[in-house]
This record gives sequence, C-alpha cells and structure tokens, in this order.
Amino acid sequence: MKIVLDLSETDFDECILGTQQPILVDFYANWCSPCRMQSPIFYELASELKDRVVFAKVDVDENEALAHKYKITSIPCILLFKDGRVVSKAEGLCTKAELAEMLIKYI
Repeated sequence: MKIVLDLSETDFDECILGTQQPILVDFYANWCSPCRMQSPIFYELASELKDRVVFAKVDVDENEALAHKYKITSIPCILLFKDGRVVSKAEGLCTKAELAEMLIKYI
C-alpha cells in the first residue's frame, strides 16, 4: 500500500467512509509553490504515522467538485477526517509539528 493515497472524486467518499482511522487529506495544485513545499513535510509525517493515520492528497485542479464541496478557497489546505466528517482544518503551509498537533487527539 502507498504511504500517501492519491484520491479523486470517484474514490474519495469510499476512502473517507471506509476506515476507522483518522484521514489527513492535503488539497493541493501542482502549480502552487507552498503546496510543493508542503509535500515533503506531509510525506515525512506519513512515513512516521502510516500505521495509525491514512494520508491522502487531492489535486484541486483535477477534482474541482471536491474542492467546492469542502469549501477549499486557498491551498495548501489540509483537512482531518474522522468517522467520515471534517474535524480539523489548516490552510497555508504547515510545519510537521502543526500537522502532528492536528492529529494528536485522534490517534
């Protein structure tokens, strides 16, 4: 299994609803410089917590309906899902510590 899943409109709901683990989702775009800076931080945390948290990425350019559904107005935007609903949100570039802080009460 991949450390970070690439989700799209076709498999997003199934993934979000299909697990008991918290799911951290990075909404990004390839052209976005802060998104490119966020990616290695996201992957590093994913490699450390892969047994306790599901990590996923959604390209907002290819999945506009998802971006609209979750009111993504700036990127990077990271949403934390638990039991199929958003429980935390962070906009802009986040440090590894900030992402870990988002997760701490859900793992």
